[in-house]
Amino acid sequence: MRKAWAALAAAALMASGWGQGGPAASAVFQADFSNPGISPSQWTLTLHPDGSGHFHSVMKPDPAGVKQQHMVVPDQDENIQVSPAYAQHVFQVAERHHFFNQQCESHLNVAFQGWKTFSYSGPDGKGSCKFNYSKNREIQALENSLEAVVQTLLEGARLEMLLEHDRLGLDREMRYLTNAVKEGRAQQIGAIRSILERLANDPEVLDRVRKGATDLLARADR
Repeated sequence: MRKAWAALAAAALMASGWGQGGPAASAVFQADFSNPGISPSQWTLTLHPDGSGHFHSVMKPDPAGVKQQHMVVPDQDENIQVSPAYAQHVFQVAERHHFFNQQCESHLNVAFQGWKTFSYSGPDGKGSCKFNYSKNREIQALENSLEAVVQTLLEGARLEMLLEHDRLGLDREMRYLTNAVKEGRAQQIGAIRSILERLANDPEVLDRVRKGATDLLARADR
């Protein structure tokens, strides 16, 4: 099933000119986020048209005495892979909005949600725009989606730590991640395929954890 999905995605990319060797093969999209009031306080997500990319995050030290809902993960600095179809969508949004050479900020009286900067650079142009909340629905929807991808990446790092240091904690975290995926708060679950496969095949973790990982891997193939 995975091979069939990958073949269809690759065919779609080639048909649209976004695949390897296509006119935008060297294009780069980057999203930068900054909000000192939350953790991570900063992150950068870089994507290429084939779905490859990089994720870097800076975690904010949590105040002493504050009970944590989840295990705190360290700063992340890793290469990532999202689906080619998702990457294609990101770059199509960039193209439709003139490579972000436009005003993205709504200037509405909304609560501060963090500064986001979308940047594009490629052979066909470049540009960037910065916003707290975008007046453009498609750009705001893309920002929400990217935050959900980041949530998935952070959950993957958290599962890695729990597997090493607190296997009993995996049960709660897997239930949290499963709900986040169902509600759309975590997207591109295939980006953490490696840890999910380890959990699905590890006889030393709880059956519920193995089943949860297996179910999420099935969603990643869709």
